[in-house]
Amino acid sequence: MDMKIDKNKTGLTFGFLISFFHLMWSLLVALGLAQSLMDFILSIHMVSIPMTIIPFDFVKAITLVVLTFIVGYVFGWLMAFFWNKCLK
Repeated sequence: MDMKIDKNKTGLTFGFLISFFHLMWSLLVALGLAQSLMDFILSIHMVSIPMTIIPFDFVKAITLVVLTFIVGYVFGWLMAFFWNKCLK
């Protein structure tokens, strides 16, 4: 059984997964729901940090999604590369 994984497919999977989460975050900011979500998450962790979500900016949102896709792709590619190297 060949246990090698495809570097490109793994990179794309990680890239899409991570950028999807950030796309959803951008959507929450655009809908005005991000502040209450962050307040809730911090409160259930028993943390109080004064934090304010700034207004939605389309260019920043696109930049966030694109950069997280790139980082996710590189991480997935490297993970597959090292996984395949360890199999030898």
